[in-house]
Amino acid sequence: MSSTATPTSNQDPRPQRSAGPVNELTAGQLPRWSRPVALAAAIVVSALIVLLIGWSWVGFAVIAALLFLIGYAVWAYVTEGYRHSLDTFWGTLVWLAFFLALVPLVSIIWTVVSVGGPTLIKPGFLISDMAGISGLQDAAAVKGTGPLMGGIGHALIGSLLITVAATIISVPIGLLTSIWLVEYSRGGWFTRTTTFLVDVMTGIPSIVAGLFAAGIMLTFFNWANNGVSGGKHIMGITAAIALSVLMIPVVVRTTEEMLRVVPNELREASYALGIRKWRTIFKVVIPTAISGIASGVTLAIARVIGETAPILVTAGVATSINWNLFSGWMMTLPVFIYRQLMNPTAPAAPQPSTDRAWGAALVLIIVVMLLNLIARLVAQRFAPKTSGR
Repeated sequence: MSSTATPTSNQDPRPQRSAGPVNELTAGQLPRWSRPVALAAAIVVSALIVLLIGWSWVGFAVIAALLFLIGYAVWAYVTEGYRHSLDTFWGTLVWLAFFLALVPLVSIIWTVVSVGGPTLIKPGFLISDMAGISGLQDAAAVKGTGPLMGGIGHALIGSLLITVAATIISVPIGLLTSIWLVEYSRGGWFTRTTTFLVDVMTGIPSIVAGLFAAGIMLTFFNWANNGVSGGKHIMGITAAIALSVLMIPVVVRTTEEMLRVVPNELREASYALGIRKWRTIFKVVIPTAISGIASGVTLAIARVIGETAPILVTAGVATSINWNLFSGWMMTLPVFIYRQLMNPTAPAAPQPSTDRAWGAALVLIIVVMLLNLIARLVAQRFAPKTSGR
């Protein structure tokens, strides 16, 4: 007759858990609320210190950043050890550098919007020009007996016309140059020379581009008019040539990089089907890289639309709208801002000119931001479709 063993005690043989909820995976780590608590403590201590020595926003920000950086790293050292504290220190330093880089950007945008916004919403500011505006109207605006007259219509139209003309000149030249460098060149001395010259053009001062364009057009008109140019070389197309000198290297570089990332397998597959090289480039290579090319061209436009120095020596200064790129002086937004600040319409009452300059600056920033947004949308729209999308 078999017998079953009975336990000698009622004790559970399974390991007993501690009464408190202990998570071994998060033990010895900083809690999630450690960063905001350390930041709040640094702000409070920094405020107390600055109040004792004399209030200063710059001093407050610097002391708070140093206290947060050191205090949070020390807390991590006590809790997690040396390696984690070192990682925490450098990670916090990177974040502080990021926020420091945002300070001038946010400050510029806030200043331009707050100062230029009231001028921008004034009726007719975007469509009127400065023809017939004198110091009498500005003096009346300062006294409150008249509205702020004059606007940026002529400068806005001039900027758009000159930039479009520069784009028409630059994009074909830059695109064809990059196609030759990637698809046809063999890496010889001529290729290296072309690449070197493109790199040099990328870094030339904008005023040099303006002087180059003005010199070219002056030489042409002197030749056409038997040595007498009569100032006819100062016009919109001359400014467009100057801006194209600045745009071409940017277009070449961005297009070249985009063409180089196109897989060679696509080219080889096209050649295997008997398609000629030029057709492969325009039907396979360029459509594959069109996203980066379009965004690069848009960023190049945003880069030159705010240039001032080359426009001053090539397009001159105008007070009325000029639709003709090949005759007469033209005004652009950067030159308008410069002229309104440096040469107010009413020197004894410069506030209206300053208001117009801030309004034009806000419009210029909006245009540049829209161009960058268009570049991102174009890059997203024309990006090659993958199986995971």
